[in-house]
Amino acid sequence: MPDMYTNIIKDFDRLKNAEKAVVYTRFFKTGKGEYGEGDVFLGLTVPQQRSIAKKYYELSLTDLQKLLNSKIHEHRLVSLFILVEKYKKANDKDKKKIVGFYLKNTKKINNWDLVDLSADKILGDFISNKDKSIIYKLAKSDNLWEKRISVLSTFAFIRKGMFTDALRIYEIHLGDKHDLIHKAVGWMLRELGKRDLRKEIAFLDKNSKTMPRTMLRYAIERFDPAKRSFYLNK
Repeated sequence: MPDMYTNIIKDFDRLKNAEKAVVYTRFFKTGKGEYGEGDVFLGLTVPQQRSIAKKYYELSLTDLQKLLNSKIHEHRLVSLFILVEKYKKANDKDKKKIVGFYLKNTKKINNWDLVDLSADKILGDFISNKDKSIIYKLAKSDNLWEKRISVLSTFAFIRKGMFTDALRIYEIHLGDKHDLIHKAVGWMLRELGKRDLRKEIAFLDKNSKTMPRTMLRYAIERFDPAKRSFYLNK
């Protein structure tokens, strides 16, 4: 009788879509020198991947490691969907184990959707009421995806009304050169502003003249035209 890992691979293969795979390959910038270079797609939709994750929720960490080691994007994303679900249902001891597993694999969480759909739900949630030194370490990494994990992890803090460490992380990234970090920080500033506009305004008043334009545009996206114009022309 086939084991669970064999069956999940069969489900991936059964659902693959060559036309969608071509589209995703372009969308996620997999060409030479691009941020997703070498990433391979089967062409599964996110709802299909969530369905697979739900079906194989009991997959072991050993098998999840196999999926994370795969060059196939959908294998890695489904493994993270499963990990998020395991984390939600885990006790404190098992949550710590899951976070350790996540941190061991940061370099395999190597596209923006993989980061965005997992970082706040696992690492961010776990450290929201604990020592946060790990995200400062990740923020200063040379690895693009570890830096993005440091930013997206703060979403968990923002949802809990905890802004101090989030804003410090964003300041670390003000001089970053990569567009994916600019977008992530701008997005998180916008989310922070939904909860505490005064804190977002204070950050912008201090940094808008020097922060990357993409970061600024994302941060002020919800502002009225006059206020957007004020910051863009400051």
